[in-house]
Amino acid sequence: MSRSTDRVRELWAAARPDLDTSPMEVVGPLKRVVALLDEALDPLYVDTALTSAELDVCLRLRHDPNPTIARHLAAQMRHSRAAISKTLTRLESRGLIAREPSPADRRAALVRLTAAGEAAVDAIFPRQLAREAELLEGLGADRERVIEALNLLADILSDARKPD
Repeated sequence: MSRSTDRVRELWAAARPDLDTSPMEVVGPLKRVVALLDEALDPLYVDTALTSAELDVCLRLRHDPNPTIARHLAAQMRHSRAAISKTLTRLESRGLIAREPSPADRRAALVRLTAAGEAAVDAIFPRQLAREAELLEGLGADRERVIEALNLLADILSDARKPD
C-alpha cells in the first residue's frame, strides 16, 4: 500500500472509524498508476494530430475491417455516447474519420478511419508503445503477476456491471 493511501486511511479511521476503508488499498494505487501513466504519456501528444482520448478511439477503428456505429464504439470503450460523439465530431472536423449513413439504421452513422486518420495513428502509436515499454521495464519478473492481477480485477469489475 502506498504511503499516501495509508495516510488517507488513517485520517478516515480517526474521523469515521465505522467506515471500512480497505477498498482504498486497491483503488488508491490504481488511480495513482493511471495518473502517473497519463502524466508520462501526455508529452507525446504535444504537436501531434491526436489527443490521448482521440488516439484511443482511432485505435479501435484502425484495424476494424468494417465501419462501426458510435453507440457500439461507446459500449466497447465504456464511454458515454455523448463523450464518443464529441470526440468523433472533433476527429471528423479534421478529416481523421468519416461518417456515412447506416443502411441498417437511418438514425445511426457508420464511422471509419480515413487515410489521414490511419497516418496520424501510425505516427503516434509506435512512440506511445515505446514509452510504455520504457515505463514498464522496472516490472521485470513481476510483469506476468501484474498482468494476471490486473486481468483478474478487470474480470471482477466487468462481472459486477452485469445485471443479475
